[in-house]
Amino acid sequence: MTSDQPIRWGIIGPGTIARTFADGVAHSRTGKLVAIATRNPSKPGLAENFPGARIVNGYEALLSDPEVDAVYISVPHTGHAEWAIKAARAGKHILVEKPIALSAYDAEAVYYEAKKASVFAGEAFMYRVHPQTEKLIELIKSGVIGTIRIIRSSFGFNMGSYKPEHRLFANDTAGGGILDVGGYPVSMARLIAGAAEGKAFLEPEKVSGVAHLGESGVDEWASAVLKFPNEIIAEVSCSIMAQQDNVLRIIGSEGRIEVADFWFASGHKGGVGKIEVFKGGKQETIEVKEERWLYSFEADAAGDAIRAGRTEFSSPGMSWADSIANLRVLDQWRASVGLEYGVEKAARRTSNIWGGAVTRGNSIPQRQIPGISKPASVVTLGFEFFPNFAAASLTLDAFYEAGGNAFDTAFVYGAGKTEAIFGDWHTSRKVPREEIVLIGKGAHSPLCYPDMIAKQLDQSLARLKTDYVDIYFMHRDNTDVPVGEFVDAMDAEVKRGRIRGIFGGSNWTRARFDEAIAYAERTGKAAPAALSNNFSLAEMLDPIWAGCVAASDDDWKTWLNQKQIPNFAWSSQGRGFFTDRAGRDKKDDEEIVRVWYSERNFGRRDRAIELANKLGRNPIHIALAHVIAQPFPVIPLIGPRTIAELEDSLSALDIKLTPDQVKWLEG
Repeated sequence: MTSDQPIRWGIIGPGTIARTFADGVAHSRTGKLVAIATRNPSKPGLAENFPGARIVNGYEALLSDPEVDAVYISVPHTGHAEWAIKAARAGKHILVEKPIALSAYDAEAVYYEAKKASVFAGEAFMYRVHPQTEKLIELIKSGVIGTIRIIRSSFGFNMGSYKPEHRLFANDTAGGGILDVGGYPVSMARLIAGAAEGKAFLEPEKVSGVAHLGESGVDEWASAVLKFPNEIIAEVSCSIMAQQDNVLRIIGSEGRIEVADFWFASGHKGGVGKIEVFKGGKQETIEVKEERWLYSFEADAAGDAIRAGRTEFSSPGMSWADSIANLRVLDQWRASVGLEYGVEKAARRTSNIWGGAVTRGNSIPQRQIPGISKPASVVTLGFEFFPNFAAASLTLDAFYEAGGNAFDTAFVYGAGKTEAIFGDWHTSRKVPREEIVLIGKGAHSPLCYPDMIAKQLDQSLARLKTDYVDIYFMHRDNTDVPVGEFVDAMDAEVKRGRIRGIFGGSNWTRARFDEAIAYAERTGKAAPAALSNNFSLAEMLDPIWAGCVAASDDDWKTWLNQKQIPNFAWSSQGRGFFTDRAGRDKKDDEEIVRVWYSERNFGRRDRAIELANKLGRNPIHIALAHVIAQPFPVIPLIGPRTIAELEDSLSALDIKLTPDQVKWLEG
């Protein structure tokens, strides 16, 4: 795109904010509004409100329009991520009205799609690209009020009364103040805290919020306190049922700065913005005069990035990392007050993030696991770290849509949350149970006793919304209890039909496993036939957690090869050892140093790096390929936290290492 070619904008969702943005485009130097997409083309006033723009019937039609370069998305919050992803996949640059998505997890999915499509994507905080904001940052960096101590900021107004028909009060459209306007004071506080450190932004180390939830369950007024690593404290608030003064106050060791309605800058149609500086008993007013329209700065900031081939705003505009981090704070604020929208729960969130049905793909290879009647994906998905169903469903959907069907859960993960999320996921998506290879685990220390197996499995199956697991592991071993008692307890569950495949031990020793097999053979019981120990190219030197057992050394490999016992290997990629987080000169991460640092492991890491360079891949891909290429069945457990991490791990599945390469990597 040439530097003088106008950006041809289309708008999805012709509401009030869309008209405001259209005004900005009309007064910009880079853009031109060419089309408006609506689901109601006969709606009165469209032509008058968007002069010169074609009225397009339907959002999809606009995305397929070759005369549209960039799309501004201003549908209700719940449609932001869906239409942003659809626009990116259509090759359109995207500017999304804030919030770009309902959560940081959703936002990461949006930006990942933009990255794959090589298109611009931005969250529309218009104040961030206004000269008044740049001036404010300049003042902070100059130290005019000394060391920044406290930031107070609000964005609040009063709707007067509860209006159930209005989007701000609608739970179905993620209404309330936090998502609608709370992002402004949070983003400003993070910007200022970062400027004080010479950075584009800073993430708080602690967020604590309170709120009043109204009749529809959305926040009508709310406040939060943010504590930053540089000791700055920010007090932020928002409201839709309380008129606030909306003054930004920055308090330093030698004075303070005040800005009224900072997000409005010098006004919608231009004017004079005022920054008040109070110091030493004196007041100075710094005026920022701008004749340009407020939203024209946003249109031009996006336009300049698109023309230059950049995919995100330049600072102080909201970069991708800044935008995700801002939503992460809003996520914590909402979690503090117990605000989860109905559309984030399984009953309502039945499609994937871009609004499609969740169907199984076939890009992940399958393998037959001894003792399991149905084929399983060569990797198994673990997902114990997600805060709620909405976040976890992104990765679960993507894994299943790629062809993954093996899932790892456990009684203790998240105090049962992981099991409940999986139960909600497979039932809400109507995934056929017979397609799933489901792992359950129980009897973790300190409750590692035979009688706990049935009791915990009762609860696990209820949460998982199924009447059986395909694979069951005792999560730990208790050598004070005769091994036969554990075999008896698991054999009983096989006979009851609640374990319909194989069972075994997680973090069990070879001696204990052999003893269990021998007992089963003597007594005619079902024998343990699966293991879940650590296995990686890097050998675990010290247990990550108490009671952990690794199966990566030479003696273990000999045993696994002889027995052909399938091992569902956790931490199969060395928990960061094969990334830039590790290195002979990097000692900051205590766990990595303690668990993995040895010259033998570094030699393996060096060879993984060498092979990765030859193949044009990353060392972590080589580490995963090494595990899968073993001459005995190893099924790695992967625990990605984002779709990007998931797809990065899955990209290693096309690496086919030869036996000689495996031996060379191991040295």
